Amino acid sequence: MNYMNSEWREKTWTQALSAARPAVANTLERALAGSEMTLEDGLVLSVVERNDLFALAKVADEIRRRVVGDRITYVVNRNLNFTNVCIVGCSFCGFGRGADAPDAYFHSTESLVAKAVAAVDIGATEVCIQGGLPKDIDGYFYVNLLRALKTRLPELHIHAYSPMEIVYGTEKTRLPLREYLTMLKEAGLGSIPGTAAEILDDNVRKSLSPNKLKVRQWIEVIRTAHSLGIPTTSTMMYGHTENREHWVRHMLLLREIQKETRGFTEFVPLGFIHPQTRLYQSGKARAGHTCDEDLAVHALARVLLNGYISNIQVSWVKLGFEGSLACLEAGGNDFGGTLMEESISKAAGANFGECVSPGEFRALIRRISRTPVERTTMYKVRRIFDRPDSEERLPLERMPLPATSVSEVTLTASGR
Repeated sequence: MNYMNSEWREKTWTQALSAARPAVANTLERALAGSEMTLEDGLVLSVVERNDLFALAKVADEIRRRVVGDRITYVVNRNLNFTNVCIVGCSFCGFGRGADAPDAYFHSTESLVAKAVAAVDIGATEVCIQGGLPKDIDGYFYVNLLRALKTRLPELHIHAYSPMEIVYGTEKTRLPLREYLTMLKEAGLGSIPGTAAEILDDNVRKSLSPNKLKVRQWIEVIRTAHSLGIPTTSTMMYGHTENREHWVRHMLLLREIQKETRGFTEFVPLGFIHPQTRLYQSGKARAGHTCDEDLAVHALARVLLNGYISNIQVSWVKLGFEGSLACLEAGGNDFGGTLMEESISKAAGANFGECVSPGEFRALIRRISRTPVERTTMYKVRRIFDRPDSEERLPLERMPLPATSVSEVTLTASGR
């Protein structure tokens, strides 16, 4: 995969803009001036190629600089995927297993608490909890797990349960959504991952997973959570059966929700990981996301969501390190979390996953001359790293990188 060459990286946004077609340049100039982008604007920008794509990426990065500055944030966290047993059968998923599968698992509450304690002991401030949907799960499992974690680790932020899991919990407990979410919040739920969004278009969703929640249900969970003071992330999966108009409409729908609730903390584009999925193997989806799509989606998000969602997060598990850095130079400003135990993307065939250390994050961030900042889940600054420290090292075993800047030469020479 090849994201950009040195010529592209060296261009200023003004130079890139001058090389774009007039329709694209005019749209991007209005975006820089702070105009709210329309559907038509989004459609113009969503199909850009070559010089127009470079202009979109460079302008998005300039908007990023004006909005959030030159810091790249990350959170020290651990994923707790408590079970891979699932009855939904999403064709884009390589993670779910039947209850009788030889590699099926369901971790006990005690083991999950132990994993969380181990994560906190090495600096984690958050756990992210998601899992499959087993047929016989007790709807109160979700709340009981929260209580167990908060009893042992009262200061830990718990980022847990997709809208799909929450809807499943209401079905199992027969509680109204608002009452169920209130119960989760009182038990210690701090925020909700805005996953299970895929593409917020019911026709696309039907092709991906006819058994999954509908668009209206996803929106209802998100809006209700926000109204209760429970923030959420927002996501979009791309690179499968959708087209670029779907990208635009999805982002604009998120923007409309954010105008009403102000409850989204960030937007996270998620490239479709295809190799081990039934959707791809059956010939019904393209072979995942491309480099151009990665740049276009992240840059488009920065432009369309400007003024409403300030944080655009890259998914290093989906993009790898090279792709993540490229997208952090195309409007992104957040590297996500250390994860420690990611398994969902790996099960679908991702080449990256499991864990990246905070020191590796910081060394990677310095490659593009930005300042690493450890944050909380809610984007409060915990620590700014103005200078390299002894823990910083490039993840050479996974991403061979030449030393091409002063900071990289220093890090490499000192063996970090």
